[in-house]
Amino acid sequence: MTTKLISYPKNNPKTKLWMAAIKPPMYSVAIMPIWVGTAVAFAENKSLNGANFFTFLVAAIFILAWENISNDVFDSETGIDRNKYHSLVNLTGNKLLIFWLGNIFLCLGLLGILAIAWWQRDLTVIGLILVCCALGYVYQGPPFRLGYQGLGEILCFFAFGPLAVSAAYYSQTQSWSMLSLTASVIVGIATTLILYCSHFHQVKDDLAAGKRSPIVRLGTQRGAQFLHWFTGSIYALSFLCVVSGIFPVWTLLSWVSLPFAIKLCTHVQQNHDNPEKVSNSKFIAVAVHFWCCLLLGAGFML
Repeated sequence: MTTKLISYPKNNPKTKLWMAAIKPPMYSVAIMPIWVGTAVAFAENKSLNGANFFTFLVAAIFILAWENISNDVFDSETGIDRNKYHSLVNLTGNKLLIFWLGNIFLCLGLLGILAIAWWQRDLTVIGLILVCCALGYVYQGPPFRLGYQGLGEILCFFAFGPLAVSAAYYSQTQSWSMLSLTASVIVGIATTLILYCSHFHQVKDDLAAGKRSPIVRLGTQRGAQFLHWFTGSIYALSFLCVVSGIFPVWTLLSWVSLPFAIKLCTHVQQNHDNPEKVSNSKFIAVAVHFWCCLLLGAGFML
C-alpha cells in the first residue's frame, strides 16, 4: 500500500523534516529508564553487568524506533497527520515500507532482550518488555487507539516508568526492589511530561480526528495550569524521598534540571494558545527529562 506524497512548504526543507521525523532527542526516553534502573541496582549491589546494560540500551532504542515509526503508520490511517509534514509516511509516500521498517526495529530490539533472558536463564525481563510493547501498541494501534481516548499519558507512565525501570533493575540483579520502583515513578512522570506537552500545538488536528487528548479535554489554558503541578511533582517527590531517607542525598543533583522545568512551564503558560510558538515545548520537556533522569541516576551511582 502506498500513500500519495504531499507537497511541503518552502520554509520546511526536506533535511529538517527528516530530522524532525527521526526525532534524535526523543531517544533519551528509551535510554533513561535503563540508566536509572541500572544505577539503582549498582547502588544496592555495588556491581554492574556491562553486557546486559549496553545490550538493553541498544534494544530499548530499537523498540522506541518501532513505536515512533508505527505511530506514524497508524496515525496516517486516521488523518490526524494530514498537516504533519515530518511524518515518515508523508515523507516517503509508502506506508507499507514504513510499517515493515518499524517491525524490523521491533524484532531487533526484542532479540536483544531475548539475549539478556538467555544469559540469565530467566524470562522475566522479556516478559516485562513484552508488556511495555503491548502498552505501546494499544496506545496507538487499531482497534484500541487508547491514546485517542486520552489514556496515552497513563500508558506512557507505566511503560517507561515502573515497567521499564524494573526490567532494567532485574536485568542486573534478577530480583525486585522498592527503591527501584520508587525511582521509576519519577522517571515515569518525567517521560509522560513529554507526551503531555506534545498535545498543545495540535489541538485543532486532534479535534478533527476525534482524538480526546488531555489538552483537548482540559483546554490549553487549564492544561498549562495543570502543567505547573505536574512538573513540580517530580521535584517534590525527589525531595521527599531524600528527606525521608529513601534516596541518597546525591540524587538531589536532579534539581539541576529545575531551570528547564521553570522555562517549560513559563513558555507553555505564555503561549498555550499559539500552536506555532508552543510547538517546541515538548523539546524543552525532553531537556527536563534528560537532565533530571541522568542526574538522578548519577546520584544513585555516587
